[in-house]
Parts: sequence; C-alpha cells; structure tokens
Amino acid sequence: MKTNGHARRSRKVRYAVVGLGHIAQVAVLPGFANARKNSSLVALVSDDRTKLRELGRVYRAPLRFTYDEYQACLLSGDVDAVYIALPNSHHREFALRAARAGVHVLCEKPLALDETECQSIIRACAENRVKLMTAYRLHFERANLEAIHLLKAGTIGEPRIFNSTFTMQIQNGNIRLKKSLGGGTLYDIGIYCINAARYLFRSEPTEVFAYAANNGEPRFREVDEMTSALMRFPDDRLASFTTSFGAVDRDVYEITGTRGTLRVQQAYEHSEPMEMEITVNGRTQKRHYPKRDQFGPELIYFSDCILKNKEPEPSGTEGLLDVHIIQSLLKSAQHGVSIKIQELRRRRRPSLRQHIYRPVAPVRRYTHARPPTR
Repeated sequence: MKTNGHARRSRKVRYAVVGLGHIAQVAVLPGFANARKNSSLVALVSDDRTKLRELGRVYRAPLRFTYDEYQACLLSGDVDAVYIALPNSHHREFALRAARAGVHVLCEKPLALDETECQSIIRACAENRVKLMTAYRLHFERANLEAIHLLKAGTIGEPRIFNSTFTMQIQNGNIRLKKSLGGGTLYDIGIYCINAARYLFRSEPTEVFAYAANNGEPRFREVDEMTSALMRFPDDRLASFTTSFGAVDRDVYEITGTRGTLRVQQAYEHSEPMEMEITVNGRTQKRHYPKRDQFGPELIYFSDCILKNKEPEPSGTEGLLDVHIIQSLLKSAQHGVSIKIQELRRRRRPSLRQHIYRPVAPVRRYTHARPPTR
C-alpha cells in the first residue's frame, strides 16, 4: 500500500477533486470542512477555468489543473488521493491514470459503465497497491445502517419483499440524459435501489427482469424515461423498483417481512432529512433523522483506510457487482427476457459500526455559478 511520507507525517490525506459539476459543488467540496482532521483539499481539476479560479479561491485549494494537466497533478507529489466526480463515461480513464501514478482512488458510482471497465480499475489499483473505494455514501448514513441492523435483528420477522421508487424531473440538456456520458435512470439512480436491496437482504440477486418505458418527449431521445425492475434473491425473496427522470421527486423504500414492515422515506437523499417507519403487529414507530453531511464521512473513512492500511467497504468489488446487475437489467429490457445473474460473492457488507455523523456543511457559491439542477 502506497502512502507517501507527507501523509504519514501529517496524518492527513491530500485530495484532488476531479470534476467540478453539481455534486462536487454542493456536496464533495463542502464535505472537506467536516473531514479536516485527516483529509485536506489541495487541488481541483476541471476544464472550466472560471470554476477552477473561483472554487479554488472559496475552498482555498492552492493547486488547479485542467484535464490536459491531470497527469501533472498526479505526478506533482502534492496529491495522495483523487475524488472522481466526473460523468460516468470518464470514471475508468481517470481512475486508471490515478492508480498507475500511485494515487488512491475514491470514485463516484457507478464505478464504470460495464464489468470489464470495473475489473480494469480494480486490477490497476491492486497492481499499484493503492486503495480503491466506490463512493456509496449511504454505507455511512445512520438511517440506512439502522435499517440493516433492524432487519438483521429480526425486528419485522424474515424480510421477504423489497419495493422502492426513485424518481425526479430532469431538464433537457442535463448530462444524465446523454447516453454517451453514461446517462439513463439505472446508472444514475437505479444503482441506489439495487445497492439498497443488496445490503438490506444481505445477499445477491440470482435473476433479474426489467421493462423500460419512454413517453416520446424529446429529452428522452437517448435514454429511458423510466425503468421498472424485478430481482429474485436467494430463499425466493423478491425486490422491485421503479426509476424515472420524468416524474415528481420521490425516493422511498419499504421492506415487508413476516411480522411487519420497515419504510424509509427520502431514503437516498443527501440534502433532506429522512424518516423511518416501523410497523410490527399493527403498532407503528417513527424515527426521524435530521439533514446531515454525507460526503465528509466518506472522506473521513477513506482517509482512515489509507492511513491505517485498511481495505475499504464499499470496495471496488461493491461497485462491480452493481454494474453487473445494471448491465443485466439493460439486457433484459432490450430483449424482453429474464437474465440469470452469474454467481456473485460479497465478503463484507455495511454495518452500523460504519456510521459517521457530521453536521451539514455550508455550500460556498462562486460568483458565476448557475442555479443547480437536480
């Protein structure tokens, strides 16, 4: 495992944030304020010179590089890790280049666009002895981790059914609507539903089926408007979900067990409070989770893995498994048949021990920022 002398002496991991789009501006960059104990923001990478200049100023990042200068950033000796917040289609290239330069990789989900790309990232990180983590922020978020704990404890009996809806209105021109950039509902938001079903059932699907739908609006000419999916899990448990870029904002999941139900509202949200509702034997209990920072905890955890030479959970393999399932769902929707999933193995899963709380971090707007789009 490579940790340079500076990180060992200072006990801080120095990051470059690669890509300065919406998620970087409203969540990743602010998160460094809550991770300052073991993480520091030293560099920004973007082809937008206005963003580089103004975000570099407001977040006090001294080093700024264009994409053409990315290699110089990696070889500068000033960066220990990258947080890749680029469009999905660019994850593989920028992760591989970082790994080959001996720089640790924290990459937004999906890890890449297909299994081969994911495997190449995992292999490059292993060969160069750098840490790799897929940025599943909910693996550190209390509501989801408590849901895992309650199901494991048998609170609602044996979990049998998972159902989820994750929808939003995406405006024309958004990169999520561009196929060449890895757009589409499954890669962007369906991955949350898939990952949740896996960590709540604590197992892997064996067969999947999907329908894709499109109402013909011009904004959906390259990607699906919505997709509904069904996944069969061991012990004949079923998980279903629907994702859409053409419906009102909603993100919720419910697990139905042999004794009760567990429901989490705004389950995948990073900018709103969450609510859990547990009903057992006709009695309902509610738990409320105030809005909090979900990106600072990711940075804290990954930096700790680097400094203490621990393997991250969620790993690159976690990212690979979800991409394999997405690819199978896309194939099912295209051909109208169910797809058997190759045997998937997962040694580690998120648990309540991974919870890290940090308060909301302030977002610092730069002068020429456009209003954010979801």
